[in-house]
Amino acid sequence: MKFETKQDVLNWYEKQPRSLTPEFISQIPWDEVKKYPLDKKFVPVLLYMRDVEVLTDMYYEELRRTPTGKDPSISKFMERWGVEEITHGEMIDRFLNEAGIETSRNWKTEVRQNVPKFYTFNTRIVTTLTNLIGKQFTATHMTFGAINELSTAQAYRRMIELANHPVLSHILRGIMREESAHTQFYWSVAKLELRKSEFSQRIARFVVKNFWAPVGQGAKPKKDSNYTIATLFNGEEGFDWIDRKVSKHIQELPGLNGLNTISEKIKEIVLPKQMLAN
Repeated sequence: MKFETKQDVLNWYEKQPRSLTPEFISQIPWDEVKKYPLDKKFVPVLLYMRDVEVLTDMYYEELRRTPTGKDPSISKFMERWGVEEITHGEMIDRFLNEAGIETSRNWKTEVRQNVPKFYTFNTRIVTTLTNLIGKQFTATHMTFGAINELSTAQAYRRMIELANHPVLSHILRGIMREESAHTQFYWSVAKLELRKSEFSQRIARFVVKNFWAPVGQGAKPKKDSNYTIATLFNGEEGFDWIDRKVSKHIQELPGLNGLNTISEKIKEIVLPKQMLAN
């Protein structure tokens, strides 16, 4: 797909049908969830995924304070994006409940309340700094969004493959269709914004190289994100998956060729130390 403006990308996105419609949700065979085993090691992973999805309203609120969030096309996209992400979290939570894993009735509120104060403080400092740079930071915001959406989609794909639970797979495929549209929006707008100036490219490259962390880390404990990554992408095969499906795609963006930050950070988590030393 070729887009000339952010509005073109938004127009495309708004034509994409929702996957998790009331009809789709009503037809999920919830009564069959317990018929299939779910390895206990995936429960913390699903909880992490659930929590990260519902924290999108916090990210959106911070972005609205910046020139990026005030851009009409991006703001309109994020209105629907936020609704869809929260639905993703709700579907994962219901699956866990149907599988016999009890969660709090107020889990969404508790997830937001458990975000460390230092994370909120640091985020506001970053927001202030990005406002000083202005619209040229939009390319960086969109690049981060593309990385996070790509990573999330691949995590769901790996969960489908590893958990091998038919009902969970059905739910996650629906989620992935929406995540794919999110990825396309972020990646396409990042490409348009990065093309505008070498300065935007240098900022994006510098920030990703020095400050990128796996999605959710900071708002959630590092040990939780590391567990999720290690469970889904452990070993050389898992690392290669991230390198091919995420890093290589991000490297196609203007000014980001050869940027290996994502792969390098994931490698430290998923490959044994003795393999890293070789």
